[in-house]
Amino acid sequence: MGAKHSLLPELVDDSPQLWDAGFGEVARKLLTAGVRCFARNGFHATTTRHITTAAGLSPAALYVHFTSKEEVLFEITRAAHRSSLAVLRETQSAGDPAAHLKALVARFVAWHARHHVAGRVSQYELSALTAQHYEVIVGLRQQATAVFHDAVVRSVHEGAFGTVDAHRVVRAVLSLGVDLVRWYRLDGPDSPEQLGDFYAELAWGMVTTASSVARHPAPNGTSPA
Repeated sequence: MGAKHSLLPELVDDSPQLWDAGFGEVARKLLTAGVRCFARNGFHATTTRHITTAAGLSPAALYVHFTSKEEVLFEITRAAHRSSLAVLRETQSAGDPAAHLKALVARFVAWHARHHVAGRVSQYELSALTAQHYEVIVGLRQQATAVFHDAVVRSVHEGAFGTVDAHRVVRAVLSLGVDLVRWYRLDGPDSPEQLGDFYAELAWGMVTTASSVARHPAPNGTSPA
């Protein structure tokens, strides 16, 4: 696998902008090459040579900056989760709770569209992390989930919609936003922001429907047609 794979449209996104400024230029090249290799072939099918070749470096270059291929995966995954969490925390919570929840969904979806390569790796390669690294990522994911959970609970308390199972709603909303990393491309018909706005309305409709079902369950516990 040569460096040309980084030019494939499905591997082009803004993920290279995620790397911490504390990393030097070579380390950032390795992270960019790594995220594209992992997204294309998966963690286990990717070798350190694949990564260094894609970065235009010698085979031994990776170990100058990272202790292992797993550490490359961890730094990619941690950077992605920190960035998406920061976007959620920067979303203003004042004003209409409905507008706040929609804004969270829109920004969460837009982030995953704009960084879909890192998002794909961060979602589907978690099992390759060491137990210690996995716990770090789980902590970041729990913080992001809490932001959405608080927004749903606030919406209920302020009467934006009726009582719902907040845990179920948050899982559904997060799944809706994350799933796009499997198929999204920046050269597709929808920009990240357009997709974010569409999914925000879709999520709001989903939440209000769940609220309506909770208030008016179908006879015998069946779901309404």
